[in-house]
Amino acid sequence: MKTQHEEDATALPSVLRFDAVGLNYKTRSGTTTALEGLNIDIAEAEFVSVLGPSGCGKSTLMKIASGLLPTTSGSAKLSGQVITGPNPEVGVVFQQPTLLPWKTVLENVLMPIRSLGLPQKQYRSRAMQLLDLVNLSDFANNYPYELSGGMQQRVGIARGLVHDPKVLLMDEPFAALDAMTRETMMGELQRIWMETRKSVLFITHSIPEAVFLSDRVVTLSQRPGRVIDDLRIDLPRPRQLQDMTSAEFGAHSARLRQLFVDMAKSADPQEATA
Repeated sequence: MKTQHEEDATALPSVLRFDAVGLNYKTRSGTTTALEGLNIDIAEAEFVSVLGPSGCGKSTLMKIASGLLPTTSGSAKLSGQVITGPNPEVGVVFQQPTLLPWKTVLENVLMPIRSLGLPQKQYRSRAMQLLDLVNLSDFANNYPYELSGGMQQRVGIARGLVHDPKVLLMDEPFAALDAMTRETMMGELQRIWMETRKSVLFITHSIPEAVFLSDRVVTLSQRPGRVIDDLRIDLPRPRQLQDMTSAEFGAHSARLRQLFVDMAKSADPQEATA
């Protein structure tokens, strides 16, 4: 019998797909299996978050999707083609914005254009449109040190979108922000995603963040990482921060939290508590 996600996914073209993906790292003490038999399918314009305990392979998954690591087994595909290296159809937003301090905001947004050898004049207007989208058009000629942490991360989002990729990979982009700024950025990212409709693979350690932002939340097991739950978030959009107090939001969060409780009990029954 097909799951609800599998039935829904057949109606939309797959953009990013992981089929039975496994990855082993060679170390001085032997081989470490980071991922094993992992299956995730992300459809066009779908926002998918990945949760999992530390060391379960979330960052490894991002490196495979961005073409920085080959799989040991299985395959990762972008629009049906096996990922063999970095691809211009993929944009990346890092945990830290990693902006070049000697370049202006606009110049930082245009960095992927320069790296890809694309005509900067042609993309300059797109970069300005994106800065307007992230509410930073007035800061195009400022330098990173003149921006707050949240503003710098919005520059990072604009940079990830400037070359119009099919997929946006986001690796805990709000982890370094304070709680209030993080909540503001959640709302901002939802707005940006609803306007651009990119397929998003979003890594996070925050259950509320995953539920608020996502169409689906995929939970990985302890290492080696494999999918143990694929939860569709059926809350209407646009979502408001006050929706996080609703019964429906709480039910989704409770289900995900229980997965981590169960994993902790499985790892150490003496230590785990509810």
